[in-house]
Amino acid sequence: MKKSNKKLLMLLLGLMLMGMLLLVGCGGTEEPAPAEEPAPAEEPAEETGEETEATLGDLIDQPLMPRLASEEIEGDFMTVWANNYGDHMREVTDGKYDLDVYPYGTLGDTRDINELAQLGVVEYVFSDYAWISSFVPEAQVLALHYIWPEERAPETLEWVMKNGEFMGVLEEAFRRNGLVPLGVLFEGWQTITSNKPIETVDDMNGFKVRIMGSALLTQNYLSYGADPTPMAYGEIYGGLQTNLIDGQINPIFAIKSMNFYEVQDYFTQIYAEPFIGIPTVNMQYFDSLPAEVQQEMRDYWADAIIPSAEWITERHETELQEMMDERPEIVYHEVTGAELEEFKEAGRTVHEDFADIGGPQGQEILETLLNDIENAKAELGIE
Repeated sequence: MKKSNKKLLMLLLGLMLMGMLLLVGCGGTEEPAPAEEPAPAEEPAEETGEETEATLGDLIDQPLMPRLASEEIEGDFMTVWANNYGDHMREVTDGKYDLDVYPYGTLGDTRDINELAQLGVVEYVFSDYAWISSFVPEAQVLALHYIWPEERAPETLEWVMKNGEFMGVLEEAFRRNGLVPLGVLFEGWQTITSNKPIETVDDMNGFKVRIMGSALLTQNYLSYGADPTPMAYGEIYGGLQTNLIDGQINPIFAIKSMNFYEVQDYFTQIYAEPFIGIPTVNMQYFDSLPAEVQQEMRDYWADAIIPSAEWITERHETELQEMMDERPEIVYHEVTGAELEEFKEAGRTVHEDFADIGGPQGQEILETLLNDIENAKAELGIE
């Protein structure tokens, strides 16, 4: 083949190759693949008019099993209402918050259980203003005599808790000691039992009476001339039986359930102090919970004040009658008139000493509570 023909052939082959490359680069002349058909649109969900709301259970990652140590035995106020609280929390959290309640004596005495809650060994303690004062002296303000009205005390307490400034100051004091108070509840008026009649302040002279462990309660009963003797709850019956003490002070339900009435003939009501329980939670545990769960805990106890007071008042009426029917020699006496005014005059002298007894925020919490009580009485129309 001549060189000229060979060059021409090479040129033609090159041009053909370039054309093929261009066709490939542009997708060639092949038919495009058919596009996939769009999926049929979903039918819109039928509107029911209801929206699914998140529950408290949805906010709890894993089941919680906190423990509550009660100051009182099975069937008494604190243990009953602690169990009611546990039922409520199980219901609103779909069972994820499962509280276990330990009645008095199962985890130690009244001194021990408050410390267990402070240390976080148990998450809760249901105690009173006196025994918890070893850790929070400001709580003793609730033990001051003659600061609550004789009539409608539970309503006054509810107003103070829901509308006043007291709970905020009380929580500050508790938090200094690793605890958080969830509420304050009325458990009935304290009743004095004795083996001699008590009708006047003079009848209290030398009266060796068991009280709860509290510096303020000691001062209260010293103001009447009594000989106050702190003693553990479980030791009272033996102390009365052996005449180690002359009498004791507790609400009616405790006098019945602990059988103090078996060894005491006289019941005296001076309307000095309502017995007030304080459901309390370990601060570190409380702060670890979702805010909505914390609020539910507070709301439960605020809303429980009136129904629990009605429950215990009805029980007191029934059990007082039962004790008097069982032992007709029991005499129940309410101090009134001039004799009651003598008690009030003596008891109120202790108010002046509270700032020295009531801890770092003693004066603040006293002024706050007294102001809240006066505002409550004004709002509720109580003289």
